[in-house]
Amino acid sequence: MPRIEYLKQQIARAERLAKAILDRQAAERLQAFAAECRTELSELTVKRAA
Repeated sequence: MPRIEYLKQQIARAERLAKAILDRQAAERLQAFAAECRTELSELTVKRAA
C-alpha cells in the first residue's frame, strides 16, 4: 500500500476513535497523531507535485 493511502487511512481511523472514546487524554493523543499524519501527507503531496 502506498504511503499516502496508508496515511489517509490512519487519519480516518484516529479521528473516528477520538470521537468514539470517552477518555479525553487518549482522544487528544489520537487527534495529535492525526495531525502528524496530515503534516506528513501534505509534505508527500507537495514532493510528488514538484
